[in-house]
Amino acid sequence: MSTKNPAVDEYMAEGCGRCDKVGTPECKVNTWRDGLAELRNVVLDTPLTEERKWGSPCYTYDGQNVVMIGAFKTNYVLSFMKGALLKDEHHLLVAPGENTQSGRVIRFTDAERVVELASVLKAYILEAIEVEKAGLRVDFKKMKDYALPLELQQAMDADAALKDAFEALTPGRQRSYILHIGSAKQAKTREARVEKCRDKIFDGKGFNEY
Repeated sequence: MSTKNPAVDEYMAEGCGRCDKVGTPECKVNTWRDGLAELRNVVLDTPLTEERKWGSPCYTYDGQNVVMIGAFKTNYVLSFMKGALLKDEHHLLVAPGENTQSGRVIRFTDAERVVELASVLKAYILEAIEVEKAGLRVDFKKMKDYALPLELQQAMDADAALKDAFEALTPGRQRSYILHIGSAKQAKTREARVEKCRDKIFDGKGFNEY
């Protein structure tokens, strides 16, 4: 049994603290507290170290993030950082977003389900630890595999400074703009998104960074 971290005790009592509902009945952690507590018990019964990162419980092995627990409006999750590499024999894992390459989550809406699946969840966690021990890595799509939205390419062709700023971004940040701009169905919307993203690109930030 791993040692409980006081910072996670605080999370369970008050919430993640990332919005103004912290410590109130409307806090998402409060909504799912019983189920989150059961998930926490399952993870603590493994060799992982309990920490708190990005406001939420994070469980690490040899300094590497392996799983996290999180609360959302309609459900709460056990999130596997390299879930794409797990066998998923019980078909429980889902990608949290259509463009997610590595992470996978198991969603819950009641504590009883966690209790029922406790042994299975623990087996998944132990497999995730073995993945980490083996040093396995997800084979991410390379930037060359992503097509630049035409409107972004045209903007960079017309503005060398924008092109230099975009190419100076990390691959992950570049990808965030490609996906955001390219997801718009209409050309005018894609053009508008390029303009709205200019300042962030020049600031060296990804689309989801503030």
